[in-house]
Amino acid sequence: MDSNRRGMRHRVAAQLTAARGWPWRNCVAAAAAMGGSAAAWAALLPLPARSTDPLAQSWVPGPVAHTILSAMAVVLALIIVVMMVYAARHGLLTLNRLLGHQRHPYLDIDQADWPLVTVFIAAHNEEKVIAGCLQALLNTNYPLERLKVVPVNDRSTDSTREIIDDWVSRFPGRIVPFHRTKGKPGKAAALKDALQHAQGDIVIIFDADYVPGRGLLKQLVAPFFDPEVGAVMGRVVPVNTGVNLLTRMLDLERSGGYQVDQQARMNLRLVPQYGGTVGGVRCSAVAAVGGWHDDTLAEDTDITYRLLLNGWKTVYTNRSECYEEVPQDWPVRIKQIKRWAKGHNQVMVRYGLRFAFSPYLSWPERLDGLLLLFVFALPPLLLVGWLLAIGLYFFNAGDMLTGLISVFALMAYGTLGNFAAFFEIAVAVLLDGKRRRLRLLPLSLLGFIISLFAISSSVWGQLMDKLLRRDMVWDKTVRYRQPSVEQ
Repeated sequence: MDSNRRGMRHRVAAQLTAARGWPWRNCVAAAAAMGGSAAAWAALLPLPARSTDPLAQSWVPGPVAHTILSAMAVVLALIIVVMMVYAARHGLLTLNRLLGHQRHPYLDIDQADWPLVTVFIAAHNEEKVIAGCLQALLNTNYPLERLKVVPVNDRSTDSTREIIDDWVSRFPGRIVPFHRTKGKPGKAAALKDALQHAQGDIVIIFDADYVPGRGLLKQLVAPFFDPEVGAVMGRVVPVNTGVNLLTRMLDLERSGGYQVDQQARMNLRLVPQYGGTVGGVRCSAVAAVGGWHDDTLAEDTDITYRLLLNGWKTVYTNRSECYEEVPQDWPVRIKQIKRWAKGHNQVMVRYGLRFAFSPYLSWPERLDGLLLLFVFALPPLLLVGWLLAIGLYFFNAGDMLTGLISVFALMAYGTLGNFAAFFEIAVAVLLDGKRRRLRLLPLSLLGFIISLFAISSSVWGQLMDKLLRRDMVWDKTVRYRQPSVEQ
């Protein structure tokens, strides 16, 4: 009797395994006939049929699952294409910097009828660093009768104002302060108000933590002898590189971004970017494009693209170096890069479409400018690609996914880096003659991961700001330098 019952159970189990879509009553009866065991109920699970189609080999049955998995694979493939485009761009710029003709068209200008220049020093609670910047500017070799130094003290609550006034009393006529006690917060708003007090048509701008060299002003002013130039940018070099791992990593990033990326774009006549400090603008050009906008967190990118849209050019001078403090703590770095991402994406939304069809730009300039605009949209796109790849892997979407994920990982690693692709950083280190720093290159992956999630979080926050109509907040970068004894 028992042997007959066991045989019947095996036959029913085989029939259930082969069958699909049994009515519920029949399933219950069959399971009861098998004694209600776990094996009986497992046999009733609607396992998908085997198929030679890799996308059909998933635990989610039916044509709907096939459509979903196909769509996921297509989106992942498109993301990989985008990453490959950026990787090709970085590769082209790196090769040009290594092998191409290097353009420094205005570097040799030393004797000229130098124009009247106003130098703005953007300062908000800068008591630790403002004196160093003022001292460096007073030591410049630019003709004193053609130079006006204006510290733009934007609502400082520390002793910044007292320090500035002390320097004004010691050097009367050479420093003319602009103390801003009210108005909209932020660097862009402060510069907009200060621009009304500029003398001459050329304005050079420094952040208060920068220390310009003696000949830097002439190098930054020289390109403005070209009437088509609306903005000029010099190279930024960290001064506190040896503090910790973060500052060393940021030094690598700055090297790749300026020594290779900016200079190669200058070589190829693409779109060098005005960076908001260690650079300058032509006042008449800024006025012609609508003035300085105070509703953006990236006033430098905003003015760069508005100038380009109206036929003005931006010049990068790689040998015009100036020194800055980079963040020494990860929370400060994260806030800084979140601010950059929000401001950059503002410009992307405002001007992306117009830039793509600007009559003043060649197609290589339009392409390069658009790729530059979308750089802070890549991190969330990359995260979406990772989620798609992981989902397809666990859905058993087929062996072809193995190669797809490998290509995706390679493109992601080689494209973004720490916002200068890793091979750009390597070449920049070699060009700077500091080969020992190459040992830190693998550690840049840490900065890449942190920046990836920080920027993705920033993009999400920016979307919520838009939906909830919240004002964006300016997060000031912390200064670390100790106040000068001269203060």
